[in-house]
This record gives sequence, structure tokens and C-alpha cells, in this order.
Amino acid sequence: MHFTLHLTTACNMNCSYCYSPPRPGSAMSEETGRKAMRLGAKLSGESCGIVFFGGEPLLHQDLIRKLVAYGRELEHEQAGQFHFKLTTNGLLLDEEFLDFSLREDVLVAMSFDGIRPAHDRHRRLPNGQPTFEQLYPRLKLLLSTRPYASIMMVVNPDTAQYLSESVSFLLDQGCRYVLVSLNYAADWQESEFRVLSKQCEKLAGLYVKWIEEGRKFYLSPFEVKLSSHINQHCFHKERCELAQRQISVDPQGYLYPCVQFAKAGPASEWCIGNVDVGLDEPARQRIYQRSSQEKTFCQNCAIRERCNNTCGCLNWQTTGSLDQVSPVLCRYEQMMVPLADEIGRALYKERNPLFLHKHYNAAYPVLSVLEDSLERK
Repeated sequence: MHFTLHLTTACNMNCSYCYSPPRPGSAMSEETGRKAMRLGAKLSGESCGIVFFGGEPLLHQDLIRKLVAYGRELEHEQAGQFHFKLTTNGLLLDEEFLDFSLREDVLVAMSFDGIRPAHDRHRRLPNGQPTFEQLYPRLKLLLSTRPYASIMMVVNPDTAQYLSESVSFLLDQGCRYVLVSLNYAADWQESEFRVLSKQCEKLAGLYVKWIEEGRKFYLSPFEVKLSSHINQHCFHKERCELAQRQISVDPQGYLYPCVQFAKAGPASEWCIGNVDVGLDEPARQRIYQRSSQEKTFCQNCAIRERCNNTCGCLNWQTTGSLDQVSPVLCRYEQMMVPLADEIGRALYKERNPLFLHKHYNAAYPVLSVLEDSLERK
């Protein structure tokens, strides 16, 4: 089983908009990180993913380097197998760290919200200065080094108008993996949903156009919703199972079922152990059972098996309960599933070779990379 540990290197807020230095004493120690990795190796039995979170993880590059080196030691001793990843806001991303990431096979994802007006609306320094001008060169640097790096794009009510243009911009810059997500905690008004709906419809049309042009890319959530129909016999395995396949570790070494729960603190019902004594299995299973129960609100919904309503972390973040689904999530899912189905029907009907290869050939990701390598030669 592949198991993932999220290590919060500093701060418990896990905010992708964080551009502030960490509070004194808030950083994870190397010993805590080591204990967490040993625990992850024990829980996984096979492969353990280590994801460095923040705040901003690159504020703690020295810790990251030490823990990656420790992971390689454990692998040499056959005491674990590790895969490393981090998501950065990009301000501290440079050639030296990217060279390190290539040597040690540390995947790097970057937050970037698209065109300048969309990105600069929320991604600002503590002094209010916008960051597009500083981060655009780092985006290009990342893509030149890691062309398959994931780019994380957040859509807010006041940036929904830029959605299709921003995705087009990122793909034109060479981004191959664009992961679009809503700020579900924002106060979305009906007028903003209408704007978002029109933008999603436009983006669906562009998706068909780009595939017909032979462009290769991954664009979430469309890819996920297409898979939920094409692979419906096994899609349930890809849905969120709170506290089962991933655990989050806060800077003090306390364990939580997912990243957002760390802000509740060790005295909360969401703390499920610590790196010194291990996982509180009864607490873990109690939370999983609560999260996995079908939501009463969703029982008669036609898309409930294809929806993200199983994400306990998101439900808790937006409603304060594992049992309640955010109205924003519900509205967005009901918007995206029909659009994804329209995409699938159009491209399947014309027997588009790239679409069929991409969505019906399990070997596509590997074959696509090989094709790209040959083209570059």
C-alpha cells in the first residue's frame, strides 16, 4: 500500500497564500521529522510518500535536505522506501534547490493563479506588494527543469472571471499539469456562480479544442470527472478516505487525519496520536467511519458516486462537520460533472485518438513521457 505523510515544516495553518516568515519556535525539528518518517515506513509497509507542507516549506530547505538524506539512509538499510514532494509559493525557488530536487527525485509543485490580475488579487506579500512579477520567472524556471511539475491554481469569487484565460495562459507557458480548485471557504454569491458557470463552459469548449489540436495536458477537475465515468467500476478507490491513506504531522509531531485538522490542535478530537507513541488506531477508525457514512443530503443525488463529497477534510473546513457537505462544493460538482460528460461524449463520438489514448490506455502516462523524450531528441 502506498501511504502518504504530510509533514508541516512550520505553522499549522497550511495556507497556500502564506508569504510570511514562520513564527519563532514553530518549525518542526529534525528529530520529529525522523520519527515521523520511521512511523510512515512502518504504516506503509511498502512505499511512503513524504509531502513537505507549510506555510512555505522552502523557508526550511535545510530541514528538507536533512530529511531527504535520512530517507535515503533508511532505504539503504531497507528500512523503508520514500517518495518526496513539496508545494511551494515559489518565492524561494531557485536553480540550486531545483538541482537538488532532480538529484534526489523530490517532486516540486507550485501555486500560481494564472494571468496577472487573477494571481495578484490574492497572492501578495505582507506589505501588500503583488507577486506575479517575481513569480513568473520562477514558474518558467521550474518548467524548464521539471516540465511535468504540477501547477496549483486557486479560483476565488473575485477571480472566477479570469478562469479560462488563466488556464489558457498556463498551458501556453508550457504547464502540462494544471490543478484547478475553488476556494470553497469563500463567500460565493449567486452572481459569482453565474460567472464561474460561464467560465467553466468556455473552458470545457477549450478542452475539446486543445485535444483535437493534439495538445497533451492534464487539467483537473475535468480529468477526474471524466475518469469517474470511464472508470466507474473502480473510481471509488480514488476517492478520499479520511485517515486511511494519508496522515498529517504538525511541527510538534502530533498526528491528524488530514492537513486542515492540524489547526485544531493536539487537545482536539482530531488528534490521532503523535510520533513518539504512534497512531491511535481506534481514534483513526472512528474518524474514518464518521467520514465514510453516506451524507443524508446526498442520498438522492444522481452524481453522488462521482462527487467529491467524501472529502472529510474539505467538509470539516467548510461546514465544521464531517457529515455536512459545503453548498459551494455541491454547486460546483453539479456544474462540472455534466460539462465533463459533454467533453467525453464529443471526443468519444469522433473517436479522437489522443482522447482515447489518454483515458482508455492505462499505460498512457508512461508512453506519453517516452513520446515527449523522443520528440526532444
